[in-house]
Amino acid sequence: MSFLPAEEQLKILLRGVVDYHVPEEFVKKLEKSRAENKPLRVKLGADPTAPDLHLGHLVVLRKLRQFQDLGHQVVFLVGDFTSRIGDPTGKSETRKPLSAEQVAANAKTYTEQVFKILDRDKTEIVFNSTWLGKMDATDLISLAAKYTVARMLERDDFKKRYSTGRAISVHEFLYPLLQGYDSVAIHADVELGGSDQLFNLLVGRQLQKEYGQESQIVLTLPLLEGTDARVEDGKIVGAKMSKSLGNYVGISEPCDVVYGKLMSICDELMWRYYDLLSECSPEEIAHRKANMHPMEAKHALAAEIAGWFNPADDVQKAQDAWKAQFSAKSIPQDLDTVTLTAQDGTLDLIRVLVESKLAPSSSEARRLIQGGGVKRDGTEAYTDIQTKLPAGEYILKVGKRRWAKIIIK
Repeated sequence: MSFLPAEEQLKILLRGVVDYHVPEEFVKKLEKSRAENKPLRVKLGADPTAPDLHLGHLVVLRKLRQFQDLGHQVVFLVGDFTSRIGDPTGKSETRKPLSAEQVAANAKTYTEQVFKILDRDKTEIVFNSTWLGKMDATDLISLAAKYTVARMLERDDFKKRYSTGRAISVHEFLYPLLQGYDSVAIHADVELGGSDQLFNLLVGRQLQKEYGQESQIVLTLPLLEGTDARVEDGKIVGAKMSKSLGNYVGISEPCDVVYGKLMSICDELMWRYYDLLSECSPEEIAHRKANMHPMEAKHALAAEIAGWFNPADDVQKAQDAWKAQFSAKSIPQDLDTVTLTAQDGTLDLIRVLVESKLAPSSSEARRLIQGGGVKRDGTEAYTDIQTKLPAGEYILKVGKRRWAKIIIK
């Protein structure tokens, strides 16, 4: 295969990346790969702690696919050994390990689902029990000797737990070492992970050096907020997507469920999903943001994502069903129409509510917005008091019974 020049590959591979270690080394690896016509080995480790993959996993999986499309070899590592320890990342207390049966069942599902995104012919699936399960006490002590407690306590979650007197079990210190040793075992050139995995991935760089290997490049991707995230003070606030929190979109869920969940997210979160998940270029996303109605843009995003896992006919049926259900909602036919003029192309939502008499005062308008009582078309709640509405037509529902059609010119 003929590889693109390093600069062209970097333009693709660095889009959306949060942490990048180390730039000059990555350029050298890409140049060497091209000169020798040899693909890089790109690692992603995933502990099968739950049976299903969701869109949060796709942020990293789609980056892996970009590496594959550029000709590189992906190593998808199933942490069937490490998942029985439990990754302490972000945990305020010791995590309960999974049983061997749970791990095996979840691992089977993972390896079936990843090929909805990855190219099977360019993916090597490995299980870290293959080498970690063979370690004896001597091997483990030798590995532990290559890292210090002081370095472990630099990690945020360990540092916080230690400073507040919360328990840290000794086996939790082993997790980053074992994950790092995975990179040694498979001779990884690059490792990807979520931004919460930076410490663990950097341990891999250090251990490779200790074992006489060239250190891997580390790239981390943002964590995707769950479908229930909302805007507060102009910022998206919410927990990361998680099945345990119920704020997820599973890639194996029925097409209409995937479509409906994506249509339920707020507008600001929709653009976040565009940035982290869509195949649209940054220029196309900016164009849609400037020129498309938010509902139209949301339909386009839902159709794109649902189309990754489902036939086009199923996606169209899901869209038609959603629109039919939406049209069937009890929006009054005899709405009062209020026409307002925008001085600079937009109007504050608070002003719209007051001038249309949907709220008696600015303070009441703020209270209604913050409480989720102002909805567009009766379904989509505005929750940010800083919301500005561009020129266009809006059907607003306030509280349980107040409706109005707002025209902003």
